[in-house]
Amino acid sequence: MENYWSGAVELPRTECSEEWVRVSDTVSLRVLTWTPFDEALRQLEPVVMIPGWGSLFEGWAPLVAEWATRRRVLYIETREKPSARFNSKKILTKDFTIERFSKDITEVLSHYQLKNEFHLFSSSLGSTLLIDSLQRQEIDAKSSLFVAPNVHFKLPLWARITIKLPLPILALKLMRSITLRAIEKKVKEEGQRIRYRRAVREQELVRWRASARSLIAYSLPKDLSNITVPCGILAAQSDKLHAMDAARSITARIPNAVMIEVPSNQYAHEADVLVEVEAFYATL
Repeated sequence: MENYWSGAVELPRTECSEEWVRVSDTVSLRVLTWTPFDEALRQLEPVVMIPGWGSLFEGWAPLVAEWATRRRVLYIETREKPSARFNSKKILTKDFTIERFSKDITEVLSHYQLKNEFHLFSSSLGSTLLIDSLQRQEIDAKSSLFVAPNVHFKLPLWARITIKLPLPILALKLMRSITLRAIEKKVKEEGQRIRYRRAVREQELVRWRASARSLIAYSLPKDLSNITVPCGILAAQSDKLHAMDAARSITARIPNAVMIEVPSNQYAHEADVLVEVEAFYATL
């Protein structure tokens, strides 16, 4: 079986490095960095990418393969993913609060000595934790683009009940199968369906449950007026897993944020979205 969670990913016209950055006494996160060959492009502000819950890099490869030839890209895999290294044997729900996710990102930024001269690009969980961090003014950046951010992590009643039960691994595998069927039924975009199917199959189930237990209790604060970083929210009407109304609500609550409607969620994972990204950067 292919290993999605370790190994440098070589892309054309770039140099790639892979590093596990220690973010606490017990956890280290995998960070992939691509640097363009062109020396002049290395001087541009880098992009820091934080993907969604359980996301595989493979789903972002079409976008990163082009973007990394234009400027340096740092891709941070959050702690719920199988790539994260835990020294503690017991995985606890408290290990996966939004505040802990956010603290991880600040630790990575500090490790790479990134102050505020960089751009943020994130999706789903990555977007939600960054919005929370920006509201608390724990992170500063040149700009931030959010793909399909969540106001909260809403799950069906059966899923909320099941997640809270102390079920054995076999039952978690059954729950994963049910989740896959639900995705197949709800998601209409073929590219998005393929990405989610593969990601769900590749999760470390104990972390998957622990992070879900924590995240289902979270909602973004109503007041997002402390955010001063220029923000754009990318969303697609066809995306059935991330409500367009949520994107509009977040846009309205962040001062001077702009809504950027894209054709599909899959489009936001491909190089074509750089047209919208560069147009946004041109307004800064």
